[in-house]
Amino acid sequence: MGKRRRAAERRTAPPGVIGGVIALVACGAGLTAYALYDGGSAAGETSATAHHQQVKTGPLSAAEVHTAATAFLTSWQHGRIADAAAATDNASAATALLTGYGKDAHLTGVTLTPGTAKGAEVPFSVKATLAYKGVSRPLAYGSSLTVVRRASDGKPLVDWHSSVVQPDLRDGDTLVTGHAGTPPVKALDRDGGELTAAKYPSLGTVLDGLREKYGKKAGGTAGVELRVVRGKASQKAKLSDKTLVTLSQGTPGTVKTTLSPALQAEAEAQVGKRTHASVVVLRPSTGEILAVANSEHGFNVGFQGSLAPGSTMKIVTSTMLFEKKLITPDASHPCPKTYKLAGWTFHNDDDSEIKKGTFKTAFGASCNNAFINFAPKLSDSDLTKEAQQVYGLGMDNWAIGVPTFDGSVPVQSGAQMGASLIGQGGVRMNPLNMASVAATVQSGRFRQPYLVSPDVDHRTLATAARTMSAKTQSQLKEVMKFTADYGTAAKAMAGLGPDYGAKTGSAEVDGQKKPNGWFTAYRGDLVAAGVVQAGGHGGDTAGPIVADLLRKGD
Repeated sequence: MGKRRRAAERRTAPPGVIGGVIALVACGAGLTAYALYDGGSAAGETSATAHHQQVKTGPLSAAEVHTAATAFLTSWQHGRIADAAAATDNASAATALLTGYGKDAHLTGVTLTPGTAKGAEVPFSVKATLAYKGVSRPLAYGSSLTVVRRASDGKPLVDWHSSVVQPDLRDGDTLVTGHAGTPPVKALDRDGGELTAAKYPSLGTVLDGLREKYGKKAGGTAGVELRVVRGKASQKAKLSDKTLVTLSQGTPGTVKTTLSPALQAEAEAQVGKRTHASVVVLRPSTGEILAVANSEHGFNVGFQGSLAPGSTMKIVTSTMLFEKKLITPDASHPCPKTYKLAGWTFHNDDDSEIKKGTFKTAFGASCNNAFINFAPKLSDSDLTKEAQQVYGLGMDNWAIGVPTFDGSVPVQSGAQMGASLIGQGGVRMNPLNMASVAATVQSGRFRQPYLVSPDVDHRTLATAARTMSAKTQSQLKEVMKFTADYGTAAKAMAGLGPDYGAKTGSAEVDGQKKPNGWFTAYRGDLVAAGVVQAGGHGGDTAGPIVADLLRKGD
């Protein structure tokens, strides 16, 4: 958490807590001053006296955390916005949001009750009344704050972030109560059943995105609600406004999606067995999205994640190598234990090597250096062009019906270019992107995935500049089938053949003990891709999730 510092502010008597409820108390504690005296002066005389405040450093004491947190919470509860803001390390931002809490969000009667501190973090509960044009409703939620020490004078202050006021807020967001900016929508699955976050928890952010995109087009009327209005930073991250409380219902319009109720339910069940797991299921012949699920529901990693895809990116790399006629599946191509490129030494997983083998063998074993050692024969932009022109990645122009991150394969040089060939370096993807990659291989051409049919709003879907040749598609299917039959994907894909193919991936992340595990695969006219962050090897973590969904697609 960032620690912004501000100039010293006026000290006030520290408040306290009585019986778990915030109250103000008188306190005689003051600042410690140090007087310096000239040792040569006569007794009783001071030739020079200087006073200075000691700048306190080091970890915060429990008393300091308690005092700082209580000062902030007490002032906020009693409506003393200036005092509450002064108890933070960003008074201007705190003033704006706390003022808007009453003025724009119409929240009154605030009661704040602190819980037990855990180090410098203090949880607290919030109770308030939402009142707007004669209609009121109680509101209750939990939040937390963290106390930090200001560098200039060591004073303990609340580390200001908008999430202190309400956990759904990001810095720059605001709370507003009024007529909704967009009418509500009733989202339907492909069979006409209603999609709700209560039934499918992963779809909360998807439903928000559908409302933002189609609320005004679907024929509904707006209601009155308390909502999070996203600021510039959140908008850049493609986050949608979020409804927190509905005071009066609007009339929803109807939006039909491509989601399969059976596959969505199964995807929810599968990711629920793990932490930090995400999966997306596609129909390669059409691009229809059949399911998206995330084990954590505050952010849609499946559609908007930006993660290194590891060895699943070798599908794109292989496409490039086949098209350039640098290799064929059955050509002899050893994979050395180490390979030096531009001052870097690259290693294979577990320092393995393949002394005598084919490129197909190296692909199936996911042996890194069998790909990196092609770097001297490639230009810096080759992989970027391949990703964009054949797979439609990194163009930021997908229009699936809700916000997405469409992958990134930047032009890089030297060792970073080599790392990109194995899905590291600056390459970033999510399960939607990698499902699309496998779908492109299976069908032979890029079809932009979509959640809402373009017939609904006549939007233009993204297209790729060119299509891979039938020979290249055949070669890709050969190496992916080999991987599913005999390689790193064989255990997960057992029993799903013969019309199938797969690729595993493990992406190393700095400061993370285990890599992110990736898996993308197709079976007939069905594709799925998943990631389990910090889970370990993709064949063992994301593999079973993907394989189960391919099996359930029968």
